[in-house]
Amino acid sequence: MRAAHPPQKSAALLGLAFDNDDGHTRLTRGENFVLLGGSHDTHAVMQETAVKINERLDRQGKRLEDVSVNELREICHEVRNSD
Repeated sequence: MRAAHPPQKSAALLGLAFDNDDGHTRLTRGENFVLLGGSHDTHAVMQETAVKINERLDRQGKRLEDVSVNELREICHEVRNSD
């Protein structure tokens, strides 16, 4: 028997960094992302990138689940090079 409604798509960003040498464990969770590790500066860059990606998607009226891998790659490139 088939379900009346197909399962809703979901997606999340996962950021991992391994340049931590100060002994701190950094973890940031958002609605659709999890960021783990990194130095203070690296973790801040991951946070800024995740926020900017979500802001861009909001402006476009899209959700992470709605964009293709290529479109997400383009958004990531644009937000990282907009500084």
